[in-house]
Amino acid sequence: MKKRLTLFFVSLFLCVGTALAQTKVSGTVLSQEDGQPIIGAAVKVVGTSTGMLTDVNGRFSVALPAGKDQLEITYLGFEGKTVKAKNGMRIFLKADAQLVDEVVVVAYGTAKKSSFTGSAQSVNSEALELRPVSSATKALEGHVSGIQMTSSSGQPGSSPSIRIRGFGSINASNDPLYVVDGIPYAGSLASINPADIESMTILKDASAGALYGARGANGVVMITTKKGKEGKANVSWRSNIGWSNRATKRYSHVSQKEYVQLVYEALRNEAYVKDGMSWTDAEAAGRAGLSSNLGGELYNPFKNYTWDTIIDPTTGQVQADAEAAWNEDWLDAVTRKNAIRHEHQFSVNGGTEKTKYALSLGYLNEDGTLKTTAYQRYNARVNVDTKINEWFKANVGLNVAHSISNFSNYSGSSTSNVWYTAQFINPLFPVYLKDENGQSIYKNGQIEYDWGEQRENGDKRPGSMSDHSSLGMLMLDKAETLRDVAGMRSGLVFGSDNDNMGWAKGIKLAINFGFDYDNANQMNYMNMEHGNQAAQGGYLTKDNYRTQSYTFNQLLTWNRGFGKHEFDVLAGHEFYAYKYNYLEAGRSGLMSGLLELRPGATLKDADSYSIDYRINSWLSRFNYTFDNKYYLSASLRADASSRFKKGNRTGTFWSLGANWRISNEKFMKDIKWIDNLSFKASYGEQGNDNVGSYYAWQGLSSVAYPNANTVGAVLSTLENADLSWEKNGNLNIGLEGSALNRRIRFSAEYYHRKTTDMLLDYPMAVSTGFSGYSANVGNMKNYGFEFEVSGTPVRTKDFEWNLTWMGSTVKNEVTKLTNESPEILSGNYIIKEGLPINTFYLRKSAGVDPATGSQLYWIYDTDENGNKINERITDSYNEAASSRYEMGSRIPDLYGSISTDLSYKGFSLSVLTTYSIGGKILDGNYYSDMNLTYLNGTWNTNVLRRWQKPGDVTDVPRMGIKEDVYITDRYLIDASYFAIKNITLSYTLPKNLVNKCGLNGVKVYGSYDNVALFSHLDGMDPQYSFSGGTSTSYAPNKTLTVGLEVNF
Repeated sequence: MKKRLTLFFVSLFLCVGTALAQTKVSGTVLSQEDGQPIIGAAVKVVGTSTGMLTDVNGRFSVALPAGKDQLEITYLGFEGKTVKAKNGMRIFLKADAQLVDEVVVVAYGTAKKSSFTGSAQSVNSEALELRPVSSATKALEGHVSGIQMTSSSGQPGSSPSIRIRGFGSINASNDPLYVVDGIPYAGSLASINPADIESMTILKDASAGALYGARGANGVVMITTKKGKEGKANVSWRSNIGWSNRATKRYSHVSQKEYVQLVYEALRNEAYVKDGMSWTDAEAAGRAGLSSNLGGELYNPFKNYTWDTIIDPTTGQVQADAEAAWNEDWLDAVTRKNAIRHEHQFSVNGGTEKTKYALSLGYLNEDGTLKTTAYQRYNARVNVDTKINEWFKANVGLNVAHSISNFSNYSGSSTSNVWYTAQFINPLFPVYLKDENGQSIYKNGQIEYDWGEQRENGDKRPGSMSDHSSLGMLMLDKAETLRDVAGMRSGLVFGSDNDNMGWAKGIKLAINFGFDYDNANQMNYMNMEHGNQAAQGGYLTKDNYRTQSYTFNQLLTWNRGFGKHEFDVLAGHEFYAYKYNYLEAGRSGLMSGLLELRPGATLKDADSYSIDYRINSWLSRFNYTFDNKYYLSASLRADASSRFKKGNRTGTFWSLGANWRISNEKFMKDIKWIDNLSFKASYGEQGNDNVGSYYAWQGLSSVAYPNANTVGAVLSTLENADLSWEKNGNLNIGLEGSALNRRIRFSAEYYHRKTTDMLLDYPMAVSTGFSGYSANVGNMKNYGFEFEVSGTPVRTKDFEWNLTWMGSTVKNEVTKLTNESPEILSGNYIIKEGLPINTFYLRKSAGVDPATGSQLYWIYDTDENGNKINERITDSYNEAASSRYEMGSRIPDLYGSISTDLSYKGFSLSVLTTYSIGGKILDGNYYSDMNLTYLNGTWNTNVLRRWQKPGDVTDVPRMGIKEDVYITDRYLIDASYFAIKNITLSYTLPKNLVNKCGLNGVKVYGSYDNVALFSHLDGMDPQYSFSGGTSTSYAPNKTLTVGLEVNF
């Protein structure tokens, strides 16, 4: 008995001794970048095999054997760290510069990119903050595959349009959903300061975006603003100044002498071909007609010749020694060279373990390259996150912005649109009024504009531009928008991942509320001195646009791990409300110098209306991980939209996705050079309720038709109570990985996106009084590949060089329209089953007749089945009327970007280029430039290839004015281009140097945006639109900026 008792006490002593020799410590691993917990970080006791992975809240608890007090913490995408162990420790890991996108913001949470089942790409703040852009979405181009983007207007404060993986609809919206800090955003994108953005994530497939249900069919752009980080306050100031100029080349136009020569030939050809004169008589008629067609001698810049003698009768050419008294460029007169842009940012970031804060203030002042246009923005943002106790957290974010935009409110072929008139003006026309000697005329010491009015001798500027001066109208007319934007994001989180929560560990309830307010007051003034409102005493309109929206959601989540099993479950409810109010009034007969409606003599217009929109949603998500190798995700969302009739309002959207982490398999453990390799696949269905109208299903009457003093209404749309969602089935298959210590990184994805139940106008008999009604009857598909290959050819202690190549393809096909109408014609486009959306539908050029210089066309007959037969060539304008051909579309064969960045000690250089191969553009500007209707326009230099005499072989017909010439495939231009989008060079001063000055960091930098564009036609902007059309609009800018950033 005594021996047994002794043995018992010895064993007890040994057990207690062993237990006392081990010390248990716990702590949390966090990201130094944003303070967020790092899930799955490896925590290992140095010198032992003891270790574990952090849980979903970044926490760990590990026993230290006797004599061991060092922990090694590692995680893919972050720099490893070895620290001395102590209980309650907080360990911050610094992100590896090459892996800043490892954790991506997704719908209602975050995910590790390596294990994510969907398709998403992130752009971090480094790609945004140094570029001279007023809208952050401009900086997305070239950084994300699968995105097509317009060049956007050069108007300061404008934002580009975006398409993600093709076109999801014909009549409904193709715009992605924008989400700011977890809340759908309906405000102005230009009101968000790019310097406030931490990251932008683009969700491209159903697995990534199905949780946004009704509004996620066209992709989602997730914008996350900067949050506070634990540590002492970091105060930062950044200022820059820049100079902007036109980015695209101008159209190449003929000179003054060439213009006179061409007008002479046009008049001669008209006399010879149409009037039947002999060639000699036609030449004489051409010379004699110059004066009356070109405005008389006051509009003749060649003062050493008259219009009657400017053409040498022996050669038929403009006199070689003709000298111009003026040669004034209208476009130069209305544009600025080196328009100034300056921006200033102030921010404070810091906090404690309990409370973190981020504050920023910003000011932007940008002059446009078009005189009188400008943009100013004042903005402020504050984000606060606080941990009240172990199970209760709260956050709030507030932002306000005020902007002033001065712009020219004219577009298209309006005479007052200076991008139309000043760019394509007759080169003989002076900007300023001239006397008989060609000298400018001054009045009261001020130079006078030439308005084209009839002069005392009867001379008058020819063409259709009476009482107009582009520079004068730009100075006299005014357009301004004052905009106020405010928003709030707030949230409460109840629950914890702490072990002391017992069975409730990992259960959290998040309650979030966010609202956005956008109020714009716009003034448009058409002057009382010149132009089409001069006779009315001027015209002034004032418009107010007000948008209010809010989102309220309640999200219950459970995140828990059991050995090799990890679960992430979400269930929630969300309500979204949107209200839009519009008010407008206009008066004429104004009082000079007072831009208010009250003194206006005549009420010309008054209107107001409002729009209400609601979505009520239930949503859920289930994510499962086994052994950090197999990942499964599923989501389900039901949306009830006020856009549809009760009974059809609810749509159910879902997704399934899986990811296989191949590199974590046992058979891969000996392949050391592969860092990560994963294969993923997903499929789901999303919806689109943005069908072009908030009341599309209803039969509505327009009440804008009063009958004298009695209210009047006209039935305008027919009811279709069955109208419902457009649906979008989305398949995504991808492979991604990295190798050689991430020296090589790659990803490749195939997607197939099918839209069904597209909203179309179902045709009706004309005798009903309606052309059709809205119905869900169309189908369309988009499919293609995306790839990204990145490499680090050189990586040393002080020097690193990275290269990235991105490429994307998209194929589009309309697979179904209505049974009654398998095609939709719209101008020069056709939408037809079996063809891409917006296929060009044009007459086909057969060249130029060498004998007469006439335009030739291919024409055909059709059999009973609609097939083309008896194709032949004709010069008859009337015969060519019904012979049109399908001529391809704007959609490119391949598009993407090539970028590189180099860093050496404190220096950093990045270069971003983009490219597009294939596709076509129908340049309407070029067509007008080659075929004049009025002699206030000019010709493109390509007309110099024109037919001049019998036997000439060329592709440009004989000169003519108001000739009946169809738009043919002659005006389809190859849409391929290569662009240098951005070059940025920065230098960060050595830390030991700036610390001596009491500073934390100093950076100087220069950035050149929209550096150069190489395309197939000077003047054409190949990124103007997604359909392949062009128009006369504000040319994009290129901006050179230098700046300084100081951290205190």
